[in-house]
Amino acid sequence: MKNQRLIIIQSFVGILLLIPLIAMQFTVEVNWDIKDFTLMGVLLSGTGFLIEFALRKIKPFHFRILLFGVVLLLAFLIWAELAVGLFGTPFAGS
Repeated sequence: MKNQRLIIIQSFVGILLLIPLIAMQFTVEVNWDIKDFTLMGVLLSGTGFLIEFALRKIKPFHFRILLFGVVLLLAFLIWAELAVGLFGTPFAGS
């Protein structure tokens, strides 16, 4: 069951990364290069692995939910910063 969840996580990451790949075939507005795919793959995989870690190691349900919320919030903030420069760091996308 544990390894099956890891396979599901990686499959989900691959499916999510197919969305911009397919969109690039139909519009010029989506213009990703290998760096973008790699960075999002790392971000999505890292998020999935942290959630999987919480499922394996943290027993109290309320602590799991809290950690899920923190991990998802951090992933969203990193994504927003990379996409549109929400905080104006040197890593901002635009």
